Amino acid sequence: MKTNPCCLLAAVPAAALLSGCGETTTSSPRLPNVIFIYADDLGIGDLSCYGATKISTPNIDRLAAQGQRFTNAYATSATSTPSRFGLLTGMYPWRQQNTGIAPGNSELIIDTACYTLADALHDAGYATAAVGKWHLGLGPAGGTDFNTEIRPGARDIGFDYEFLIPATVDRVPCVFVENGHVVGLDPQDPITVSYDHKVGDWPTGAENPELVKLRPSQGHNNTIINGIPRIGWMTGGRSALWVDENIADTITAKATRFIARHRDEPFFLYMGTQDVHVPRVPHPRFAGKSGLGTRGDVILQLDWTIGEVMRTLDSLGLADHTLFIFTSDNGAVIDDGYQDQARELLNGHTPMGIYRGGKYSLYEAGTRVPFIVRWPSRVQPGEQPALFSQIDVYRSLAALTGAELPAAAAPDSRDCLPVLLGETQTDREFIVEQNLNNTLALISGPWKYLEPSDGPALEFWTRTELGNSPEPQLYDLREDPREQHNVAAEHPEVVAGLLARLAEVREAVKPTVR
Repeated sequence: MKTNPCCLLAAVPAAALLSGCGETTTSSPRLPNVIFIYADDLGIGDLSCYGATKISTPNIDRLAAQGQRFTNAYATSATSTPSRFGLLTGMYPWRQQNTGIAPGNSELIIDTACYTLADALHDAGYATAAVGKWHLGLGPAGGTDFNTEIRPGARDIGFDYEFLIPATVDRVPCVFVENGHVVGLDPQDPITVSYDHKVGDWPTGAENPELVKLRPSQGHNNTIINGIPRIGWMTGGRSALWVDENIADTITAKATRFIARHRDEPFFLYMGTQDVHVPRVPHPRFAGKSGLGTRGDVILQLDWTIGEVMRTLDSLGLADHTLFIFTSDNGAVIDDGYQDQARELLNGHTPMGIYRGGKYSLYEAGTRVPFIVRWPSRVQPGEQPALFSQIDVYRSLAALTGAELPAAAAPDSRDCLPVLLGETQTDREFIVEQNLNNTLALISGPWKYLEPSDGPALEFWTRTELGNSPEPQLYDLREDPREQHNVAAEHPEVVAGLLARLAEVREAVKPTVR
């Protein structure tokens, strides 16, 4: 067990932060396997089991029909890196300085002294794996050297096995990392990566637009890989470059092989899909099949991925013994950097559902996400309306598996196992949301309070409403789920109470400067 259990040197949180979401019961015929799958940029309106009518997701629908479909669940943050950080550490990412959207050559942003969710399940007897999108950095302070064994990485924070997309598929380097080594790398062709300036002589979107097969709508105009200009510059590693059309097949195969390899022991699979993040490049099996352009096609590809994992469990007789959680790291975005006609081809599809904002935003569509839990031998099918946050997955799974946590581990996470398993519908007392600019909101009961901020009103590239305003905002989500009517002036006492609660949350754990 690690000697320094949390990512920061902190006082143990106030009792209010550690209280649970109902009485925990952990009786089970056997210790379950655990699969947690993060989709990328998937909106609450993107799935037919959540009401989408322009696209069909039969595998995810079956997962939902056999388990609990949450209607009031939230990611901690409206972007990728911080949400993943919060899930694995049980700590709100805004407590640590370097948890914004990570570049592809970022250092590992989770301190190896942190006692993570993977550490907890590993020490409880689980085989553990991280497969797919990572986006939490790799290597030591100063950045990643992709030409040697890359440490620290996922194996240094509780995972036995790693097969990783280092950052996002629109960022260089466009290679896979397996157990600390770039897959297929020729040592005579070393990789160089920069996010500050061009390296090498490979073509870029800015300099060689005639070589581009998927044109940027904004921002993505650096090194061209597979005809797609990316964020950042790279050269070298040509033999290791992924083929975008094959990414889903590759990571799904790695995930299902891990399941098969560990069928006779408890396992924890943490998987991040690249779908439906840009660039949206479906395999030919799915290209043109949705009628909604490539964004719809990669939703079909995502559904296939979930179906393959489900079929693997069924074929091995493991479905009844596996707790399967499926969700998204943040809400939907439509045009996020490429001219893929995602907006023009929506055809009435509403990725954000009825909600305001989207990825990057403090409004509901930024963090209110699909969340499905299936465990056939324990979880009864149904709808879960309880207020729930991904920050609580850590302590809930620790309670389920009997993991013993150091006192300072997962300082913001609560044991909400009965809610996770659909055994009670008790709302969390409050949840905290975070936007791109680290502005915070707090939801408690029907009320949602957005703290004042001098940040921009719109995200620069996507023009998404961020929820930043110099004035406090208050919405009654039961009466106004679309957040159209700011009633802060009419309810100053509610604003004062939620402001005080948010201040208490901020002060409950004291971060240190790394």
